[in-house]
Amino acid sequence: MSDIRLEAVSRWYGNVVAVNDVTFDVGAGITGLLGPNGAGKTTLLHMMAGFLAPSAGSVKLDDTPTWRHPDLYRSVGFVPEREAVYPFLTGRAFVNASARLHGIEDAAAATDRAIGMVALEAAAGRAIGGYSKGMRQRVKVAAALVHDPPVLILDEPFNGMDPRQRLHMMDMLRRMAAEGRTILFSSHILEEVERLSDRVLVVVAGRLAASGDFRRIRRLMTDRPHSFTVRSSDDRALARELLADATVEAVELHDGTLTVRTGDYGALTRAIAPAAQRARASLLELRPADESLESVFSYLVRR
Repeated sequence: MSDIRLEAVSRWYGNVVAVNDVTFDVGAGITGLLGPNGAGKTTLLHMMAGFLAPSAGSVKLDDTPTWRHPDLYRSVGFVPEREAVYPFLTGRAFVNASARLHGIEDAAAATDRAIGMVALEAAAGRAIGGYSKGMRQRVKVAAALVHDPPVLILDEPFNGMDPRQRLHMMDMLRRMAAEGRTILFSSHILEEVERLSDRVLVVVAGRLAASGDFRRIRRLMTDRPHSFTVRSSDDRALARELLADATVEAVELHDGTLTVRTGDYGALTRAIAPAAQRARASLLELRPADESLESVFSYLVRR
């Protein structure tokens, strides 16, 4: 297993601060990196991959600085967001060139293995210039995987992929994570991050806004109401009892759905059962209505 550690990292370009005093670590499993455009995600990924020096602080892979230590490239597979392919090369030639640059003894076998991992065998003999956006993404992933790295860093890897290709890529990344690899990827599609990530890092305006499991992050946000959807045998009676509770800020019964808002997540979960008893109602369901990563991300960006 390999770990990436950032300690008080900043990066600026002239008077523009792209990353500001960021500290976190990334270990085995899948970590999703979120943030709006211009938040500093790509700058962070380039520093972790060893292609960009931090202006301050340290970025290390297993206690070795990533900057100016090219031997670490053998341990890292990096997929940039920008186009990084040669259109005149075939897919196989492009991946094979990566294998040879890494000094792999049997470059041809490694190339075939990597192309098979991304399900690109049928198009491997065609020029990349004729590939779709999704196919170009997959051939970049194959080139990053060809030396079997323990660390994989992906910048918007699902861009241009159709639903089938995305599912295939997700399954592949899950298998790699289960083998103990460290995988970090950025994506603007929040559902993909929610479905795929063990952990989420949220970067806003160059700073780390939150990290951890997205549901835990959401529960820690006590400075705005949480919404719950409630089902019971008598929603009206339950709504009356909940309105009398000091922890409840609002109750809405609309189209047969009871929605409860509170500023104290834990207090409501403790109060709901006694309220149902007083209302002589059977509690059928209690679930957060705003527990999605979309809600977490939108809130953090607006703060």
